This record gives sequence, structure tokens and C-alpha cells, in this order.
Amino acid sequence: MNHPLHSRPWNLPDIVGIAARAILAATFIGMGISKALDPVDFLKLIRQYDTIAQPWLLNLAAGALPWFEIFCGILLLIGVAGRGAAVVLLAMLAGFTAMIAWRGAAIADMQGIPFCQVRFDCGCGAGIINVCRKLIENGGLILAALWLAGSSRSRWALRWSWSKEPASLEG
Repeated sequence: MNHPLHSRPWNLPDIVGIAARAILAATFIGMGISKALDPVDFLKLIRQYDTIAQPWLLNLAAGALPWFEIFCGILLLIGVAGRGAAVVLLAMLAGFTAMIAWRGAAIADMQGIPFCQVRFDCGCGAGIINVCRKLIENGGLILAALWLAGSSRSRWALRWSWSKEPASLEG
């Protein structure tokens, strides 16, 4: 017997949810793999932000963060604890985006160039980026994470939330 949530017709929120999951999952899995393959380079890049003073904490961040991003991306991809993964990724994106904007502003000031002409390796796993383009991309990822964090269910998810969800009469 089909569960009522799986037999309901597709609608725009279903399509947006699937697209948001796929985009966020692919982004974080891909960038996490890129960082995990070269942790020394990633360590050097995050050191530039001057946000972590303790060397052991910096090493821990460089070693663990890429794997955590991959893990959260996989959770989204298979739809297990998707809302929780989306909230964690949203928090990470908000922090990363603020740090990128701050570093971009510092570089623009130091080089005497307009903010949107700044290009640097943000440590995101994508190489040298244009700061304004990266901020727009991150804004889109933040919107996707917000959408997923606010979703009570998702199509093709094994278990979207850890809590018991009430049965739906949709069909």
C-alpha cells in the first residue's frame, strides 16, 4: 500500500525541494572532496582569514571541515535528516559568506580597487573566484538551504526529519 505522501501529485514545492537538495548536495560534496584531497593547501587558505588563532584548532578545522561538508551533502542527497543538514549548511554558509565579504573588502581596500573587481582563492574549493559572483552564488545556496530547513517533508527522502511526522491526508 502506498503511503499518502508518496501518492500525491507533484507540485512546485516538490520540484524546488528536489532541485535545492541536489544543488546543495552537489556543491558541498564537490567542494568538500576538493578540500579533502589537498588539506595542506586548504589549511593555508583558511589561515589567511585570521579567524582561528590556535594552530591545533586550525589543523582540526582544515582536516575535519571538508569531511563534515561531504557528510552533510550526502545526508541531503539521500534525504536523511535533511532539515537538520540544511540548518547546519545554512549556518556554515552564513559564516563563510560573511568571511568572504570581509576578506574581499580588505583586499579591495589594500589594493585600491572596486570591491567587485576583487579575485582571490576563498578556500571554497573552487580556486580563484570573483568576490561578487561568489557572494551571489552563496546567496542562492543560502536561499536553497532556507527552503529546505523550512520544509516539513521532501520527495525521495528516506527520512527527512528525525521527529515523527503526522500522517497526511493528501493523496
